[in-house]
Amino acid sequence: MSKKTEEIPDILTGEYFTTGNLAVAEGSLAAGCKYFGGYPITPSSEVAEHMAERLPQVGGHFVQFEDELASIASVLGASWGGWKSCTATSGPGYSLMVENIGLGVMMETPCVIVNVQRGGPSTGLPTLVGQQDVQQARWGSHGDYEIIALSPNSVQECFDLAIDAFNYAEKYRVPVTILMDETIGHMSERLVIPKRSQVKRLNRKKPSDKPGQQIHLPYEADKDLIPPMAVAGEGYRTITTGLTHDARGYPVINASAQKKIVKRLCNKILLNKNDIIKFEEYLLEDAEYVLISFGISSRAAKGAVNLARNKGIKAGLLRLITIWPFADEAIQEMAKKAKVIFVVEINNGQITREVQRAAAKQKADVYGILKLGGSIHTPAEILKEMEEKI
Repeated sequence: MSKKTEEIPDILTGEYFTTGNLAVAEGSLAAGCKYFGGYPITPSSEVAEHMAERLPQVGGHFVQFEDELASIASVLGASWGGWKSCTATSGPGYSLMVENIGLGVMMETPCVIVNVQRGGPSTGLPTLVGQQDVQQARWGSHGDYEIIALSPNSVQECFDLAIDAFNYAEKYRVPVTILMDETIGHMSERLVIPKRSQVKRLNRKKPSDKPGQQIHLPYEADKDLIPPMAVAGEGYRTITTGLTHDARGYPVINASAQKKIVKRLCNKILLNKNDIIKFEEYLLEDAEYVLISFGISSRAAKGAVNLARNKGIKAGLLRLITIWPFADEAIQEMAKKAKVIFVVEINNGQITREVQRAAAKQKADVYGILKLGGSIHTPAEILKEMEEKI
């Protein structure tokens, strides 16, 4: 068992020059993370290495497992034990985790998965950038469910969105994915870590009834559709399962029970989209040509907007910070005014298809400016493809 070293706090307030991988680790600690279960994989290994060093300093626990399946299973167990918990991986490891991510959705288990994306499929490009896991984060596990996924585009946002991810996980009792990419994970930038008093930490809702009472219903949700969460060791008689279940946690295998629980699992996210969805607008007020992007690609897209403006082309950028749930309404409104929408991403059009769907009834044409894994766009490359369509 580790003991907290009082001289080393969980929030190292100050200014640093560091990488995205280390920033997301420090953001997790600032959010109150006390458990990391993981297996090393390029390009995310530095997250695990940093957590292995830091967690024992703050009274937390780090365990390296034999594979990603065991890692995510331990993360779910740690969460049910009362610890804020997380793991980090890349595409192949995420593929191994998705079954238990689905279990986490059904058991309504707060946790965070950091996915530092690389080029795929399969082993793909272990050391090179990709953004090919965005649909997997949404649909990787079987069944109907809603998920939360966030995409930072700077070292600072790796820290900031790690805190948001833990807060969303705790508030909505759902696994949350941080969709980074190799370039964001490995590049170095300025990071400002605030004082503890400036960090907002949310904790899961606790039961109002007393431990030991037989009336305790672990999946009885209030109007917010989110049930309180009793954890192991608090004295509550709690049953949890991946099977379709009732408010007691007992398996109930029929269509009525399935409809009830799946609708609630989806609606607790969908009805709170305004709280979850974040995006950044850049020069959109008069934009006729709109770029939509996320992660490292959005930085190149912003450069392309500036190049276009210098040539008299009224371009603007919508940067997706929340990938899931998707910003349908914002894109629909923007598509009413834009002539053409360009989606910049390092994959074969995964978000492009989402934008085409959202903008289908509006006047704007939608084109993907796409690269497969291995390298990022340059602003000049993006502008060239834009001009071919204008």
